[in-house]
Amino acid sequence: MIIDCHGHYTTEPKPFMEYRKAQIAAYDAGAPLPDFPEISDDDIRTSVAENQLKALKDRGADMTIFSPRASGMGHHVGDEAVSQTWTRHCNDMIHRVTQLFPDNFVGVCQLPQNPQAPISNAIAELERCVEMGFVGCNLNPDPSGGMWTGVPLTDKAWYPFFAKMVELEVPAMIHVSGSCNPNFHMTGAHYINADTTAFMQFLQGDLFSDFPDLKLIIPHGGGAVPYHWGRYRGLADMMGKPPLREHIMRNVYFDTCVYHQAGIDCLFEVIDIDNILFASEMFGAVKGVDPETGHNFDDTKRYVDALELSSEDRAKVYEGNARRVFPRLDRLLKARGE
Repeated sequence: MIIDCHGHYTTEPKPFMEYRKAQIAAYDAGAPLPDFPEISDDDIRTSVAENQLKALKDRGADMTIFSPRASGMGHHVGDEAVSQTWTRHCNDMIHRVTQLFPDNFVGVCQLPQNPQAPISNAIAELERCVEMGFVGCNLNPDPSGGMWTGVPLTDKAWYPFFAKMVELEVPAMIHVSGSCNPNFHMTGAHYINADTTAFMQFLQGDLFSDFPDLKLIIPHGGGAVPYHWGRYRGLADMMGKPPLREHIMRNVYFDTCVYHQAGIDCLFEVIDIDNILFASEMFGAVKGVDPETGHNFDDTKRYVDALELSSEDRAKVYEGNARRVFPRLDRLLKARGE
């Protein structure tokens, strides 16, 4: 089985996104928030079958760990009540997809974060989603939308949520949403900045001494980290921290959302095979066909297939590591005899 650990519902039925626009407009005007529209199962089937599911099959994968549109989480938009309502609708849509296509999609939830609200307020939604069969969550380290007004991920303000993650046996993908800071393009700068920043926060702190069973995924190939691995090894040494493989990499994993062969080559040369999960972010940051190769930029399986890996290592990247990092997914698959 080939499991894509990073997929977003970016082809939602039109009424869904129209609702979001109306919700924001109503909040800005101080008017009552709109009612959620009727969206049929057939509308959802069409939105998925002709898009993510078709590409998944065409590119030779089997299952996507599926979450709401990352850029649409919008934790900096409105107040906590707006985020709570919007998040619930987003997660309910993901749940419906997983019920309509149970063999191909399993859910990861958005969280109702807001810059003015403690992360502990998101625990109830995480619990609700786990009860519905979700296997993980997306955790935004910067709910201010590119302004970075909050505390680092190693601050104890995050600890109640981390404790609940460990209790529920769910990992989090560290994933920001949109950027309202014009200095940071959302996918070209803000996403990669956040990935790199999260890793540096883990390096400076001692989070995993307090949470040895916590599992966190840094997407987009780990941001700048693999390319500058020597810098981070050197910084750890200067700060008197243990080697990175002991200090961070027992708990942190990178995905393969890197959109060229040389980048994938670097990722696999630098990072231990046990810390890499196959992913494509389909459909997400980079759409379209690479004119140099004639293939989609986000067809990351082609890059991994081109590597000289043993059958054991290839199985880890495509399936085994995901099942280890997402134990609820592993139990689900075992219950199906897979």
